[in-house]
Amino acid sequence: MTDPILTLSGISKSFPGVRALHEVSLELYPGQVTALIGENGAGKSTLVKTMTGIYQPDAGEIRVGGQLVTLPTAISASDVGITAIHQETVLFDELSVAENIYLGHAPKNRFGLIDWGKMRREAQETLDSMAAGIDAGMPLKELGIAKKHLVAVARALSVDAQVVIMDEPTAALSQKEIEELYVLVELLKKDGKAILFISHKFDEIYRIADRYTVFRDGEQVGKGFIKDTPQADIVKLMVGRSVEQIFPARQVTIGDTVLEVSGLSHPTEFENVSFSVKKGEILGFYGLVGAGRSEVMQAVFGMTKPSAGTMMLEGQTIAPKTPADAVSAGIVYVPEERGKQGVITGEPIFKNVSLPSLDKTSRSGFLRMAEEYALARTYTERLDLRASSLSQNVSTLSGGNQQKVVIAKWLATLPKVIILDEPTKGIDIGSKAAVHEFMGELVAQGLSVIMVSSELPEVLGMSDRIVVMREGLVVDTLENNDLQPETLVSLAAGIVEEKAA
Repeated sequence: MTDPILTLSGISKSFPGVRALHEVSLELYPGQVTALIGENGAGKSTLVKTMTGIYQPDAGEIRVGGQLVTLPTAISASDVGITAIHQETVLFDELSVAENIYLGHAPKNRFGLIDWGKMRREAQETLDSMAAGIDAGMPLKELGIAKKHLVAVARALSVDAQVVIMDEPTAALSQKEIEELYVLVELLKKDGKAILFISHKFDEIYRIADRYTVFRDGEQVGKGFIKDTPQADIVKLMVGRSVEQIFPARQVTIGDTVLEVSGLSHPTEFENVSFSVKKGEILGFYGLVGAGRSEVMQAVFGMTKPSAGTMMLEGQTIAPKTPADAVSAGIVYVPEERGKQGVITGEPIFKNVSLPSLDKTSRSGFLRMAEEYALARTYTERLDLRASSLSQNVSTLSGGNQQKVVIAKWLATLPKVIILDEPTKGIDIGSKAAVHEFMGELVAQGLSVIMVSSELPEVLGMSDRIVVMREGLVVDTLENNDLQPETLVSLAAGIVEEKAA
């Protein structure tokens, strides 16, 4: 057997409150594609950043060609032959194709200056060897997404990369462009490159991968040859975890429909999305990267404008043009990116909580700080917020407590529907349990909860019904009666069950 080009052994990486990787291993072989498979949050991105010098591991070793290496910077990773092509290519529109390919390592003349003619010739030779059909002298901004991916691959070839990481490379491509990418992957294999291919699409994995490695909760749980492994076995490796926390039992009578969404569409993000949520119900939304779940919720909340569709709240048609319209109607949204969209860093807790409810804490146009404090205290105490005082800067709180601040500020508006987008992302187990318990309290009080989550135990443990999305479409809506995680993953990944012969 050919020796691996790249070997990772015992790699561990932790962040405050989160263990991202724990003693994981990976081998990449010349002329072969290894698929890295796992749920969102399994540790794939952390591993890629470790391989490309963005993160440094807490433990473990990396070997390239059998030699032990350290990767303190992205440049050091490039120097040993590791390059990455991301879902969103990091290129510069105002530069030419050749300049993008040779940025940072342009050929020099005898005076130490860039040899522009040689750079363009060599760039064109690389592009022609790939049958890219791109003029090396043209501005990059004139190319589409697929062609920009080809330029990113040409850049990898120009630095003589031994290891090429392709992170969700087909997410924004048409089927024709995907087929062209497959041809390119075959060219890279013939050139002896070791390829790490990260994708949630099983048809892609089984089309081009030779080997697979499965991550779950920051650990490697399986590896092998694709041709020897049924899809169902890989799905079981992905989801076969023990539930780490007990989800609170709920005895809630589900009432009438509160929010009904019909035929909601967006020109680029989702199409013909329909669902309803009832009083006292938790409606889960599950899907893989690019499924369009958050984009749908942002449209419901008035952050983006849908191209078609209708929404009815308690029997009345609504069409929120802004988040303020949605809040006035009784719909609130707790975003996934709480640090960027949920809280105002630099401001104290009480101001964050009272911000959407200033009409309740002001008189004759003047804010009354005592009432702001009282409002904030009421809702933060319900959520068991851990802080030294309500004047504490929100940026100094842990991720879990920041999440509680975001939920508290929206609860103070007395909503009818609360949308929780990845409500426990990046927070510790104790805080997760507190958020889950409070979700149960919300529906017990008659609120309707929509929960977008990529964590299967959370979706299955908290939802009454589950909407599964894939590539901007609703695949199915399921009653959560003894649902198996394999069912959700298969629907979200587009896996067709193998028929008995």
